[in-house]
Amino acid sequence: MTAKTMRAMVLRAPGEPLQEMTREIPTPGKGEVLIRVKACAVCRTDLHVVDGDLNEAALPVVPGHEVVGTVEACDDDTEGFEIGDRVGVPWLGWTCGKCHYCLGGLENLCEQAEFTGYTRDGGFAEYIVADFRYCFRLPDSFSDIDAAPLMCAGLIGYRAYRMVGEAKNIGLYGFGAAAHILTQVACHQNRNVHAFTKKGDLAAQAFAVELGAIWAGDSDDTPPQPLDAAIIFAPVGSLLPAALSVVDKGGTVICAGIHMSDIPSFPYDLLWHERTVRSVANLTREDGEEFLEVAPEVPVKTVVHPYSLSEANKALEDLRLGNFEGAAVLAID
Repeated sequence: MTAKTMRAMVLRAPGEPLQEMTREIPTPGKGEVLIRVKACAVCRTDLHVVDGDLNEAALPVVPGHEVVGTVEACDDDTEGFEIGDRVGVPWLGWTCGKCHYCLGGLENLCEQAEFTGYTRDGGFAEYIVADFRYCFRLPDSFSDIDAAPLMCAGLIGYRAYRMVGEAKNIGLYGFGAAAHILTQVACHQNRNVHAFTKKGDLAAQAFAVELGAIWAGDSDDTPPQPLDAAIIFAPVGSLLPAALSVVDKGGTVICAGIHMSDIPSFPYDLLWHERTVRSVANLTREDGEEFLEVAPEVPVKTVVHPYSLSEANKALEDLRLGNFEGAAVLAID
């Protein structure tokens, strides 16, 4: 590696556009790898970071937590990784490994956790430093740009999906990057997917049916049969009582986003009959390893819309406005 500087899209203050800057290429510390970024998908969580909905960002920070790239430098402490290896870097970037959450199999709840693109610099840049423990080897069947959405839309979405248990009839609220991946997984496993979109979003509804959903409608519509479980990806609190109203007795509603608007009050009758509401926080390495085995078996086909690194602000705005189906990905030369 001869270059000493890199381009990076940097968030300096919430609510401001990202600034393209020239920075020194970071130096990996003990147990870290330096990765040359090839692609980084753009997630709704990036919007929450940029907008200040998540207010503990280590500013200035480089967003981006769906990273695919190749290892450029590592040391003897990065067990199992060599220069040239292709890896993926997810949202969960570091944990202490010592607290009762980490020791109890819930590293996703570690109180000292660090997060890629939020409390440590992420993948909207030409290079990134990552803890080798939180790097995933990627299936060869996915190109760099196609693999990028798997690192969050896939991984954290899959953690939410695991929480539905054996549910046969599943509702997905908010048909974005995560839902378009999970629909394929669920259909492969012979589940019935019901897709709920913004009112009148016929393009998203058609997209859901194309991917295998047996029904698609507006978020306030009633599906043709009661649901065993529902996953809410859209950051809209009013969807919780809406989902409870169409989930059958003993069913589960899972809130899969990291941020959601306030949940309105609702009658206890919606929750009665042993319905359950729960949230999803981050991911574990076990989630990632399991999903990356499942994805090529389906096989998952990600629908991606490429942007250059310099177009990161446009990609974020297009995501905000719902200007595409699937996932936006920064393709970095």
